[in-house]
Amino acid sequence: MAVFLDRLGRLAFRRRWRVLLLWVVALVAAGTASALAPAAPDGSYSMPGTESQRAFDLIEQRFPGVSVGSSAEGASAKIVFVAPDGQKLTDQGNRTVVDEVVSQVGKVDQVVRAADPFEADAVSEDGSTAYASVTFEVKAKDVSDTAKQDLEQAVETGRDAGLTVEVSGSVLATQPSGGATELVGVVVAAVVLLLTFGSLAAAGLPLLTALIGVGIGTATILALSSALGLSSATSTLALMLGLAVGIDYAMFIVSRYREERARGLAPEDAAGVAVGTAGSSVVFAGLTVVIGLAGLSVVGIPTLTQMGLAAAGTVALSVLVAVTLIPAMLGIFPRAVLARSVRRSGAHPDADEDKPNMGTRWARLIVRRPLPVLLVAVAALGVIALPAAQLHLGTAGDESKPTSTTERRAYDDLAKGFGPGFNGPLTIVVDAATADDPKAAVAATAKEIAGTAGIVSVSTPSFNKAGDTAIFSATPSTAPTDERTVDLIHTLRDDRPAIEQATDATFMVSGSTAGNIDSDQKVQGALVPYLGLVVGLAFLLLLIVFRSVLVPLKAALGFLLSVLAALGAVVAVFQWGWLAGLLGVDQTGPIMNTMPIVMVGIVFGLAMDYEVFLVTRIREAHLQGEHPGQAIVSGFRHSARVVVAAAVIMISVFSGFIGVSETLIKMIGFGMAIAVLFDAFVVRMTIVPAVLALLGERAWTMPHWLERLVPHVDIEGHALAVRGAGNCATSPHRPAENELQVHQNT
Repeated sequence: MAVFLDRLGRLAFRRRWRVLLLWVVALVAAGTASALAPAAPDGSYSMPGTESQRAFDLIEQRFPGVSVGSSAEGASAKIVFVAPDGQKLTDQGNRTVVDEVVSQVGKVDQVVRAADPFEADAVSEDGSTAYASVTFEVKAKDVSDTAKQDLEQAVETGRDAGLTVEVSGSVLATQPSGGATELVGVVVAAVVLLLTFGSLAAAGLPLLTALIGVGIGTATILALSSALGLSSATSTLALMLGLAVGIDYAMFIVSRYREERARGLAPEDAAGVAVGTAGSSVVFAGLTVVIGLAGLSVVGIPTLTQMGLAAAGTVALSVLVAVTLIPAMLGIFPRAVLARSVRRSGAHPDADEDKPNMGTRWARLIVRRPLPVLLVAVAALGVIALPAAQLHLGTAGDESKPTSTTERRAYDDLAKGFGPGFNGPLTIVVDAATADDPKAAVAATAKEIAGTAGIVSVSTPSFNKAGDTAIFSATPSTAPTDERTVDLIHTLRDDRPAIEQATDATFMVSGSTAGNIDSDQKVQGALVPYLGLVVGLAFLLLLIVFRSVLVPLKAALGFLLSVLAALGAVVAVFQWGWLAGLLGVDQTGPIMNTMPIVMVGIVFGLAMDYEVFLVTRIREAHLQGEHPGQAIVSGFRHSARVVVAAAVIMISVFSGFIGVSETLIKMIGFGMAIAVLFDAFVVRMTIVPAVLALLGERAWTMPHWLERLVPHVDIEGHALAVRGAGNCATSPHRPAENELQVHQNT
């Protein structure tokens, strides 16, 4: 591996202008393709294998052209009217106002129909509340600003007349937006790079190459969005990860190049060694990220599969950019990336290699007191992880929005006027194709369901053209997110065999409420198998990289600890409301059901990133003959500063996405930022050296039978050292005799 990447780095260094031109052409081609590609269709969220999804599929088959729930073709709105205290909407004056508002809305451009609440039986029993359903001829994203303004003007007419009028529905949906916080994240990354390297060229190079890689990746995703039906969250996640890992990967290679130049290597040799050593770590670190992201496909949720594969492709592209474009850019700026003091004086700071730095002092502290440090770190993360036990998954709706929004007020008014279950009716799909009298079978099914405890009303069934399938709504007595509603859905499904036997027809429970519950259960059921898959694959990968059993085991356990702590922090903020106002979280509620499993996949890959970068340098020092404790100190001397800088950059980039309006991305941004904080500074920089110090020599051994089976993968660059020793007796990269002996023994 190291030899191949060394040759690749040297080739890119020599052919630097051709390599740069190739990547620029790729960027232009991807950008052109994305600009010419048709707009992506509205994303449809499906959950294969669940009852609610099977019901939706049956509706599409038996009711062609009929829109139900999330499959609605056109935008919709619901205008909610509430009479002043002590009055009713059926009073002549109030009714006139409602009729006037509905009439105005019906004349709005792009509106197909505005239903009169008095004719549609959409008035509450006490007459205080009513709603008008509005249907548009275009999708929500295509509703014109003029139509929205006219709708708002009609609503103001009702408000000016003394009624409370609120609006909800997809017509109010806005495209997810970011903010200045994303730019702030990039600016912070630039400042950290400048402070770390002390050179504008060295700081700008990782940013430039990361932006090129992310630009190609996201442009490609946008170009394929229409053909593959990719959602906006797909490109946002790819941008988030690609930018973070792209900067980090470039940073590690540039740092190693500067180190090799300081040891006296010529520019081309230093570029080759940097790509052969740090580049090897980048390849394996990137592979772990790809494993974690691509593993999302095993969950069986198409949206997660798309997000995972798109982000994995962007990360793989970032790796390819790092091992080809970085050495090419180093060929263009061979001296500009060096520290200013080295450029001015031509200093050769080999004598300063043993000078203690912050990484050295931190490592020595841990090596001297490994057990107390380990116990304190584990206890701290354990306490932070406690809220994760109260994790409540769900799907954010209007009820989770702040009360300052008209959607939330409309939700509350409907719940007050028509009951809490009105906002989450169940869709019952009855298949009576095998019944002798389909209409009688459907009527009997509706009667049985109406008699179930927890159901307050059922609507009149609607039949398809063939007359063998019907749909009706069942309104629960409890809110959509109430645990009693979950129990009600399970009761209906458990009672199904008896109802089917009595009515000679089968039915399925669907609708947005049932779909959310099915989604929560599927994600929870997939989490453990998913963890087992990615942790198992990464264990095998790290087993090959480090030729050790205990080091991969430690890495996996450390990952679990950091991800649980991150989930605990997410629950504390987004579910309990701790520091919610500071982070721009307007309303607390359940955690988005797909968020934990997405975060687990990303955190897993990044955790293994730092594991590979840090432990590789420790193992490299150990292979050079240093005893385990000293190897930890040496590894931290060379890598701690860069790992810390990389972690700060990732935290900055992820924190920038907290300002995004889309709830899922906001949660992922916060979760990733806090997870990197825990994993980099507590797990990798504290727990890892403490455990290695306690294990001593045992950390770097494996059973002889396993050693014979595991292939040798040289990511520390010892093959380069051996080659350098054979070619040049004075090579600065020549290993000592004990280093070669240790390498041969391993």
